[in-house]
Amino acid sequence: MGDFSIQISTNLVNKLADDAEKSKKKTRRTKPKVSREPQQPQPKINQKKGSDDSEPPKGAGAKGWPLQSPLYMPIPPPSQSTNADLEAIRSVLQESERVVERLQKQEENMVQEVTQKAKELRDKEFKLPYQKPMPCLAEKDACLDCYKEHAKVDPLKCADFVKNYADCARRVRQLVDSANK
Repeated sequence: MGDFSIQISTNLVNKLADDAEKSKKKTRRTKPKVSREPQQPQPKINQKKGSDDSEPPKGAGAKGWPLQSPLYMPIPPPSQSTNADLEAIRSVLQESERVVERLQKQEENMVQEVTQKAKELRDKEFKLPYQKPMPCLAEKDACLDCYKEHAKVDPLKCADFVKNYADCARRVRQLVDSANK
């Protein structure tokens, strides 16, 4: 094959060195994940001569409670006190529902009563008073009809209708005057 020569510049060396430092910094910044389960303490081994096994181990777990592995237990069934509480709540709920039903029925009855009384009051308040019949209404209508027919041609043909209307009006006036005295 051929002879190859490789030239490495100082810029390339500096870039590679900077990249290596950056990757080291990144690994230093990340924190290791801590598991939620407590870890067993590792007893430190003393390298001194004449160490006793009777001494308690020195470390984080030596001062507090001894660390144990987690124990998973099934959830116990609810006790009698919680069942009694639930039954008490259910009975109160049922009683409340009965009260609500009674109140709804009572409300319906009251709405009907108020509607009935409002209707009666409206009928009394806005009742048309007794209207007296118009006297001589037939004679008046006959007179008006005659004038409509003969007004342009010969209005004197309506003289009999006018005389009947005037006689009726006179009689009614006499009755009213005699009733007021």
